Amino acid sequence: MGLTKKILIALVAGVIVGIGLSYIPTNIFTAINTYLLDPVGQIFINLIMMLVVPIVFVSIVLGTSGLGDPAKLGKIGIQTVSFFLVTTAIALAIGISLAFLLQPGQPGVFNTEAIEYEEQSAPPIMETIINIIPDNPIASMATGDMLQIIAFAIFIGIGLAFLGEKTAGIHRLFEQANELFMWLIQVIMKTAPYGAFALIASAIGDAGLRGIGPMAMYMITVILGLILHAAITYSLAIWGLGKANPIKFFKGFFPAISLGFSTSSSNATLPVSMKTAQENLGVKKEISSFVQPLGATINMDGTAIMQAVATVFIAQVYAETLGFTDIILIILTATLASIGTAGVPGVGLIMLAMVLNAVGLPVEGIGLIIGVDRILDMLRTSLNITGDAACAFIISEREQRKELKVKNA
Repeated sequence: MGLTKKILIALVAGVIVGIGLSYIPTNIFTAINTYLLDPVGQIFINLIMMLVVPIVFVSIVLGTSGLGDPAKLGKIGIQTVSFFLVTTAIALAIGISLAFLLQPGQPGVFNTEAIEYEEQSAPPIMETIINIIPDNPIASMATGDMLQIIAFAIFIGIGLAFLGEKTAGIHRLFEQANELFMWLIQVIMKTAPYGAFALIASAIGDAGLRGIGPMAMYMITVILGLILHAAITYSLAIWGLGKANPIKFFKGFFPAISLGFSTSSSNATLPVSMKTAQENLGVKKEISSFVQPLGATINMDGTAIMQAVATVFIAQVYAETLGFTDIILIILTATLASIGTAGVPGVGLIMLAMVLNAVGLPVEGIGLIIGVDRILDMLRTSLNITGDAACAFIISEREQRKELKVKNA
């Protein structure tokens, strides 16, 4: 049985058990929660948190250095990165807007008093911008200051890209470290069914049937954001920049979209995505070979929508107010984080923990959504690879039009 089926079974079982626990005496539920459900859930959360700093640093270094030869940092490289960053920012704006409009989180439904965390207020926006550059990157890693870690990792990645063979050994060391962390993620995700069961059963057991509504609304909000981003952002880009029919694009790329849904992994889908883009959409091979692998590393629009909705959802559950500075910080942090989000299942939760830390919200709030995250992971992976293909298609079409114009001149 695959991991997806196991998590879905755990989700259903957790909901059923949680509903049952909501009807037993409070003291019995408290004992079960204290000595069984809560420890299992917290251990799973801690396993995820254990990898936050190292995987963010290593993956962003590799993502930045993955721009390849310094020559690739030219026109096509700038177009690619610009497209990815702009669409990610748009995706975050869509997610935040829908979350504030639909209000999926409800304060007072879940018992948050048992979760201890120190409330932090976000610093002024100019102070945040200044503090992006760390004066002591080692201290930033020790304290988990993610924006500073991202900035330092980007500098290291750019240096590795420009130095090339001179730093091949260091680059290989980062690749080996990344392999290790990816393996650890896969091992941790094997415990996800147990963590999902414990966390969802604990949350619903405490909140009762009232807790199902907010989580269902959270899922609806994320799914609506994914649909709107594909139907509006990508379609307009393909039509306006690529001068092509968006419907034909989605139809031609559908085989890769379906595989992305089933694997929940941009990396695992990459060979099929490139083949589909080249054969069905007519994307030039050299552009596809550069843009789509890069996109699998730094373009995570679906993950960005999830992070935006989840952050607002958790803030609403904890009755915390997100101000303008917090919203800008969410967009900035998640956009930069997308550079290093690895294309494997489950990493979005690690990036969500980083965003929550950035705006001073409790990481424990992830426990409210972990049970349904696997379903959403399948959908957002499909959106992620579609964005990679859309960028490659647009750049390829523009280059072909330029070549035709020169040929006819």
